[in-house]
Amino acid sequence: MTRTGDRAQRLPGTPVPTPVPGVPAGAAVTAVPSEPAGSAGATATDVHTAPSHRPTAADQRWDESLDLRLVPPALAAWAAAGTALDFSGRWVAVAVTLCVCAALGIMAAGRRVTYRRGTEGAGRRGGGGRMRTRWGGTVVAAALLCGAAGATAAALHGAEVRSGPVPGLGRDFARADVEVTVRSDPRRTRPQVRGDHSVPGSLLLDADVTRITAADGSVTRLSTPVLVMVSPGGAATRWERLLPSTGLRISGRLAPPRHEGERVAAVLRTDADEPPEVTREPTRTQRLAGSLRAGLREAANGLDADARALLPGLVVGDTSRVPPELHDAFRATDLTHLLAVSGANLSILLFLLIGPPSSALRSERRGLAPRLGISLRLTALTGGAVALAFVIVCRPEPSVLRAAACGLITLLAIGTGRRRSLIPALATAVLLLVLHDPWLARSYGFLLSVLATGALLTLAPRWSGALRQRGIPPKLAEVLAAAGATQAVCAPVVVVLASRVSLVAIPCNLLAEFAVAPATVLGFAALAAAPVSMPAAETLATVAGWPVGWIASVARTGAALPGAEADWPGGWQGAALLAVITAVLVLSASRLARHPWICSAAALLLVLAVLRPVPLTRIMTGWPQPGWTFALCDVGQGDAMVLAAGEDAGVVVDTGPDPEPVDRCLRELGITRVPLLLLTHFHADHVRGLPGVLRGREVAAIRTTALQEPADQAAFVRRTAAAAHVPVGQAVPGERRRIGSLDWQVLWPPPAPAPPVPGSPVPAAPGAAPAATGTAAEFVTEEPNDSSLTLLVRTGGLSLLLLGDLEPPAQQGLLRVHPALPRVDVLKVAHHGSAYQDDALLHGLRPRLALISCGADNPYGHPAARTVGALRTAGARVLRTDTDGAIAVSGAGGGLTAVGRS
Repeated sequence: MTRTGDRAQRLPGTPVPTPVPGVPAGAAVTAVPSEPAGSAGATATDVHTAPSHRPTAADQRWDESLDLRLVPPALAAWAAAGTALDFSGRWVAVAVTLCVCAALGIMAAGRRVTYRRGTEGAGRRGGGGRMRTRWGGTVVAAALLCGAAGATAAALHGAEVRSGPVPGLGRDFARADVEVTVRSDPRRTRPQVRGDHSVPGSLLLDADVTRITAADGSVTRLSTPVLVMVSPGGAATRWERLLPSTGLRISGRLAPPRHEGERVAAVLRTDADEPPEVTREPTRTQRLAGSLRAGLREAANGLDADARALLPGLVVGDTSRVPPELHDAFRATDLTHLLAVSGANLSILLFLLIGPPSSALRSERRGLAPRLGISLRLTALTGGAVALAFVIVCRPEPSVLRAAACGLITLLAIGTGRRRSLIPALATAVLLLVLHDPWLARSYGFLLSVLATGALLTLAPRWSGALRQRGIPPKLAEVLAAAGATQAVCAPVVVVLASRVSLVAIPCNLLAEFAVAPATVLGFAALAAAPVSMPAAETLATVAGWPVGWIASVARTGAALPGAEADWPGGWQGAALLAVITAVLVLSASRLARHPWICSAAALLLVLAVLRPVPLTRIMTGWPQPGWTFALCDVGQGDAMVLAAGEDAGVVVDTGPDPEPVDRCLRELGITRVPLLLLTHFHADHVRGLPGVLRGREVAAIRTTALQEPADQAAFVRRTAAAAHVPVGQAVPGERRRIGSLDWQVLWPPPAPAPPVPGSPVPAAPGAAPAATGTAAEFVTEEPNDSSLTLLVRTGGLSLLLLGDLEPPAQQGLLRVHPALPRVDVLKVAHHGSAYQDDALLHGLRPRLALISCGADNPYGHPAARTVGALRTAGARVLRTDTDGAIAVSGAGGGLTAVGRS
């Protein structure tokens, strides 16, 4: 390119850029400035236009044959870095030496790179031919050298992690006093149910140990990465406010990382009972970024719950307010990438500056830059500043780094007036990032980001063109192709992580896509306005809340569909299977499109798989059988039961440890109304699934046992019920209730004993069996299991006894209080079939069916072989959820049947 006068002139043979549909906005701009930046003669038109060549069909065919020369070197560096992290320096040195020698040998052989002229269309563009490199020795040599570089970088980083005293102290589980520099925002893990109690989430921080004091008082200065795990405590809020670059002094216990080859040398465990001891304040840059993020959270305080939680996550990746159930909805619909700030956010910002994605490689410029008269070089500098600020405020997550690197490379091309090619830009970004941080080679987030971007650059344009040829409007074709391409390449990786496939991912992404750009732009506007004017920021946040609320509604609605997710084999074998099936479908798509009846049938099957109508599901699976009266849901290591109470209605007893399994079970049973929810006791494996029962159902009331222990789980039930506007009360001992043909009586626990009268006998100790008189008031317990609601149920000639988690003392007390307890048809065995059972009760009940709810491979050995043997000796048929799946019971007398879901 040379300049003559005020216009950029094209020399013969200079390639003319052509549009590539669906490319990100960061790649835009083609012409070189006609005047230096700031020149008086430069106008918006001068600096942003070139001769208005319209691309021909041949141009588009050439552009669609992508330049892939940098892809093998980038992949080689990626693979070598990820592999070398597991090996010692000696083996890496040998491998690097072999690669370098092989590359030098290839280069010494003098394989010449050949070129070929462009198509006839190139001659029509002024006699210039395009030059292309044929795959050959140069590419192989470059791949070997880049692989050697990646392995070297990984070996150096790995040696840095393994050096120093920290790894040894971790292996010894030693306590130490250390000084660290925080490298990330605190992030909270999800609460987990372990056994019968709930473990609150911990805080995790990435940090570098800079100083360590040993037991003998010796001090070592170093820089070793660790993961700081802060257990819950009274000062947790202070820990959550820490910013990157803050210096801390911590006393805690070191432990080895969970897996070999991690980027941390040890895990440093401490607690939040005391506020963090700050030794160095964060840098000014991090304080500014922290204030901007805090300002956005404050501006969003007036929004509804979903929008208040999602707006900071969508804009800057701050998910501290996102509740677990909303995060699960985003995961089920494959919208999680909206919460983990991705390159799309940066593309949207650059879109405002340099124009829409559809004109990314055209010579004409749109956006704010030409309207403001900004030259191309100044546009590149401005875009670079935006990318840098984006990384600082949104934190250097893998997808953010990938997007920033690609954006900076294309912006550099803008500033120098060179031709941009997006696949080489992506390959260069991958190569540079892997060499800078080899641990990215093992990051699933980085892998998904690169795959999604590559799909948008390679598959999406071709699929979009195919859809347009079949009469699909161009804009809709681009959106459909982009969503389909990214889902096709990312789904196998998701299978490795989650062993499931989302059947609603593409439609949910399409519906959410229209709201992402306005929500992001308005959110960033609120972020920028917050330090200047909070009322203005709140106004912008309010407007942004509308598209954000739409995104939340799409996620919740999609996740609520019965077939939103389908189980799939996990691991790389499952990923390979899904990839093969996807490839077969893609390759046969053109043939299938010629048969509309086949396409219509496939679409109908997909709709039925997502909606899963209960009648059709029952016909296909045989579960639950018609006329079922009782169902024991498979919720893992916990309890959840349903008593049929009319059409679409059921009385639910306990909810299991997790919302998803009980919700799925109720859907399969067709339960949309719950006239009563009974919680036998407050252990987490019986109540933590409560949000799943409340999800999309009409729940009239909740009744619980009188003992409000554990207190944190009782508070969880009250808090969750209050949020759903469901009243909570206590079941009255001895009460009897009826709904239609369903009748039940509360047999246990007994009423609380009356206050002792002076001179009367002392009540029994907690957990002890009642006195010989057998009166209910004489049994006192303060143990949650022994306070379980025990129900005697009769329905349609069928009798059931639901024992909750009663232990032997309470089981003996039940027999004493109800000595005439009748024989029952179905027994829900107490405490997941543990070995602690009262033989007299089991033999007295003589159940025909004994049902045990327990999780597969649970660490408690449930059910105990002794208990199963005793039940069979008593004449019972034993079914268990860990082997039989969910169990439905129907019939009575001689027609009593039980069918497992598995």
